[in-house]
Amino acid sequence: MGRVVVFMNLTLDGVVQGPALPDEDRRGGFERGGWGSGYDAMTSAGESSPNFGALLLGRWTYENLFKAWHGRTDDNPFTARLDSIPKYVASTTLKEPLAWVNSTLLKGDVAEAVAGLKAKLGQDVDIVMMGSGKLIQTLMQHNLVDRYVLLIHPLVLGSGRRLFTDGSAFAEFHLVRANATPKGVVVATYEPASG
Repeated sequence: MGRVVVFMNLTLDGVVQGPALPDEDRRGGFERGGWGSGYDAMTSAGESSPNFGALLLGRWTYENLFKAWHGRTDDNPFTARLDSIPKYVASTTLKEPLAWVNSTLLKGDVAEAVAGLKAKLGQDVDIVMMGSGKLIQTLMQHNLVDRYVLLIHPLVLGSGRRLFTDGSAFAEFHLVRANATPKGVVVATYEPASG
């Protein structure tokens, strides 16, 4: 069975909005975009990095990743990897065929679709989620997230969309691993506590 892994940049106050680029996500008047770009945390995550077997994305994150990465001609190895990896998209507004190669629109109830996807994929496959906060909240309510790799930046922004919002499902976790990057980002890996 595949496992759903949340791989997320966030600040000490839990903000996940717009870590990469200044204009990445201006929703709600957010003006602090690009806060994570100087930390290079994702490439410094080391052994905590998930095994990217597939991506699971909400519509907004999918469309923004597509806009940023599809058709790039630079020699960044992540470009080819994003094109080739299977991408599963949760959306009630998108229609097939999806624009990005190797993309599949999940059908029906999203929790049931993700449970089916986990059952279908091999046990060594990490279904990685980056962004997609609303989708993460939905999957948490159905106990479908198996691991959280949180790249916690030494910043407090004071505003912005957060990973865990008021009204999030109650959850307890146990720490699997923690280490710090040379620039002070704590890479903390958690799994839901059993029972």
